[in-house]
Amino acid sequence: MGNLTIRNLDDGVIDRLKAQARANQRSLEGEVRHVLTREVSDYLRTAEFLERADALAATTSGTKQTDSTILIREDRDR
Repeated sequence: MGNLTIRNLDDGVIDRLKAQARANQRSLEGEVRHVLTREVSDYLRTAEFLERADALAATTSGTKQTDSTILIREDRDR
């Protein structure tokens, strides 16, 4: 595993991380590790989702789309 040094981090950020670590019963290092891992994972999931959404949208390219509010209104009027 690698090591990471972060310099010149705002004191307010450090204080909030310490409070967060206490609330989660983790060390500051453990909390920072958790936050970084979660953020990277969320970013990758979001990027994967957007990629899949673009691929899906490409399959309906050129197909006329109906506004969902019209479909909902028609369904409610039945």
